[in-house]
Amino acid sequence: MLATVALKYTVREQRPDTQERDSFPSGHTASAFSGASFIYLRYGRQYAVVPYIAAICTGYSRIKVNRHHPMDVYAGAALGMLSSWYFVSRYENVEIAPIFENDFKGLTVNYKW
Repeated sequence: MLATVALKYTVREQRPDTQERDSFPSGHTASAFSGASFIYLRYGRQYAVVPYIAAICTGYSRIKVNRHHPMDVYAGAALGMLSSWYFVSRYENVEIAPIFENDFKGLTVNYKW
């Protein structure tokens, strides 16, 4: 978020719907993609599908409601993903898996010593 705010007040891009000059990059999109990338990098692809879909919807909505230009959203997504790729490492000691059976639904948590 520090990089996002610094860019907003350095670049000073005008928003498409107002005279405000803090459009680039999209902070909502940066946060959404940062979270999705965190889950992907930390826990794996199977857990990140829904967060990435939500992040894409977030970026789309920012353009649809005319708060950001497409380039603002692309930059926010890239910034969010790059920050996670830089700071996050895979968590190898814990494995979490869903269980779906006829009479039971739950999670298993395995911890490796």
